[in-house]
Amino acid sequence: MSPVYWLSREGAPWFPPASEALKEPDGLLAAGGDLTVERLLTAYEHGIFPWYAPGQPVLWWSPDPRAVLYPQELRVSRSLNKRVRNSGLSTRLDANFAAVIRACAAPRSADAGTWLTEEMICAYEELHAQGHAHSVETWRDDLLVGGLYGVCLGQVFFGESMFSRETDASKVALLRLVNECQRRAIVLIDCQVTSGHLQSLGSRAISRAAFLAALAQHCRPLQPGRWE
Repeated sequence: MSPVYWLSREGAPWFPPASEALKEPDGLLAAGGDLTVERLLTAYEHGIFPWYAPGQPVLWWSPDPRAVLYPQELRVSRSLNKRVRNSGLSTRLDANFAAVIRACAAPRSADAGTWLTEEMICAYEELHAQGHAHSVETWRDDLLVGGLYGVCLGQVFFGESMFSRETDASKVALLRLVNECQRRAIVLIDCQVTSGHLQSLGSRAISRAAFLAALAQHCRPLQPGRWE
């Protein structure tokens, strides 16, 4: 069994090869380190992302298989198309990233916690300030009712989380994200792990090796900046 590597906060950010991640729990690769912009960008470029509960050290993951959505494969139901046309909802890009990530951090039920710690929120807000992280938002007039956020590197968008306060509000945001990806020549949306909800929208699982090969081809540095 491969070890879980312990990362130091000192020196340049470093990760072991994603191929050395554990099979159980699936994808656990390393612990420790920090959430600096440089380390987070290094992680995403190598198919690794942070996920940990409050009170734990930072845990770094690269599951196998990997859930992805190719923009051209999004499945849009008739009911969702109708809702987009007739609901009175609108979408915006990077209008209020802080509100989106904090809405994603809110517990989904009365007895549920959150994996988005204050440390992580601050880290992604800094990524956003530097033009690497983006929010896609669903609005009803001046009320934020849904949205998602993630990190964009080259032609890959790494989705992190989404939320809804109205029926299908997060799906409306996802549809806008896909349209934006096609406009910006983004070829791959990382969904991290599979779920029935994502599969119903067109996501599929690919091997970690195939995912890393796609990153090597498409995750090229581009000038970061606000989405408008």
